[in-house]
Amino acid sequence: MVSDVIIDPKLEEALEGIEDYSHLVVLFWLSRVQKGQRILKKIHPKSRKDLPLVGIFATRTQYRPNPIGLTVVKLIWRKKNILRVRGLDAMHGTPVIDIKPISPLQEFLKEPRVPKWYDQLWKGSKGSKR
Repeated sequence: MVSDVIIDPKLEEALEGIEDYSHLVVLFWLSRVQKGQRILKKIHPKSRKDLPLVGIFATRTQYRPNPIGLTVVKLIWRKKNILRVRGLDAMHGTPVIDIKPISPLQEFLKEPRVPKWYDQLWKGSKGSKR
């Protein structure tokens, strides 16, 4: 999915040089998560009962005490204060908290460890990277 991230025009100068990166990390506030959903301590990942009940901090769920979303997007182009990106998994109108350029030396691990249920969650998925 292609999206436009629109930055406050007063911050346009702060974007200078960002177009030299292929990918960005976007942090955003999951503003549609209700207060009652922020008290959950454990869930089944993706609400799948065939997966174990685990703590919310062991998942990527939006139901967190501080509902902050994070995703890596491909930067297509920048025009003034607008960033056209691919892969943003936020809803239209979601407030962006911060944008950072990707740092392959820091973010890409050669041998990450994940729980057994993680592979089960993504088995057969188009988004599977393992």
